[in-house]
Amino acid sequence: MINLLYIGNSAENIERLKEKSIADINISENILKAVNLLHSGQKIDAIICELMVPGGSGFSMYEWVREHYKSIPFILVAHEFKDELFREAFNRGIDDLYITPLPPAKDLTDRIRFLSNYRSRSEMPLPETRKDLKYRMPVSKRIFDIAVASTVLILISPVLLLIALAIRLESKGKVYYISRRVGRKPFDFYKLRSMRTGSDAELNKLAREKNQYNNTVRKREVDFSQPCPRCALLWDGKTCSPLMHIGDKNICDYWYNFQKKEIARNNSAFIKIADDPRITKVGKLIRNTSIDELPQLINVLKGDMSIVGNRPLPVYEAELLTIDTMSKRFLAPAGITGLWQVELRGRGGEMSEEERKRLDNEYANHFAGDSYSFWYDIRLILRTVPALFQKDTV
Repeated sequence: MINLLYIGNSAENIERLKEKSIADINISENILKAVNLLHSGQKIDAIICELMVPGGSGFSMYEWVREHYKSIPFILVAHEFKDELFREAFNRGIDDLYITPLPPAKDLTDRIRFLSNYRSRSEMPLPETRKDLKYRMPVSKRIFDIAVASTVLILISPVLLLIALAIRLESKGKVYYISRRVGRKPFDFYKLRSMRTGSDAELNKLAREKNQYNNTVRKREVDFSQPCPRCALLWDGKTCSPLMHIGDKNICDYWYNFQKKEIARNNSAFIKIADDPRITKVGKLIRNTSIDELPQLINVLKGDMSIVGNRPLPVYEAELLTIDTMSKRFLAPAGITGLWQVELRGRGGEMSEEERKRLDNEYANHFAGDSYSFWYDIRLILRTVPALFQKDTV
């Protein structure tokens, strides 16, 4: 249940808030009483304040609240709409403005939950800036990576030459593939080519039709033709946030980022194509045996990746995972093999998106403080070896 603080004397508004007992209402008839209640330490999820109250105004109360309680949503209530009132509330950054009577209690509490979630996320520090939890790359892990990568590259160089020849004979194009990936930072990612040249152009169509993680067609791009609902309330020529110029289109910053967040929330973040028709015959073999991954040992030597870590993601996938708790997975190093890859292969290539996210975060937890275990990485490597030969291309 939401804990509300209502500041004011409107019997109509108070009665509306008490409908269906959706929220626990704390009523303060004046500003002094409201300040004392907030200082008492009682949990308050949102504040609804009338424009004119004994002891000051809703605007002065808002300034005090923002100085002392930045994360609490603040809603202003007035008895009549005035253009200058709306402008001042907008310019000060008040979360919402209602005109009496208030909307039904359920609608209002839904709005408060949204504002509370938005404020708590905007005030939340980034994981890497938290003072009580530090992520670091152990020196022992880096030494192990260099030793293993250099040794394996020397030993398998004849195999790489034979595979490269087979790739070139089956299809035209370069035998290697370079794409931009994101680990702890963006980098050029190396693989042996397992698909037909130019197959990236088919990805959007296949993602809609055959993505294992997403069985429905969903919006994937910002709609520039759809007007911003907040800008529509403003006078001509004004926008609710700074204007962005993308190509030949204009859109306000709030509406662009709102749509991006909705797309990220509704769409499947990961793309895995079932029975991908772009894969060549040689490509299927080297994927099933993970031979296509071997050039990533060069990435390991460069320091872009580690032998064990979270899978580096294409940029379009990484953009969808930079919100909420999923940003934690980028604190672990990118790796050739890792926890979710071993689990996925061990069960024949079937895993939900949510489970993959959980396993990525679980591995990242091993880099918090002094939690890293060299032997944990060794166990994952040993589990990788018997899982290499399997039917599914992961």
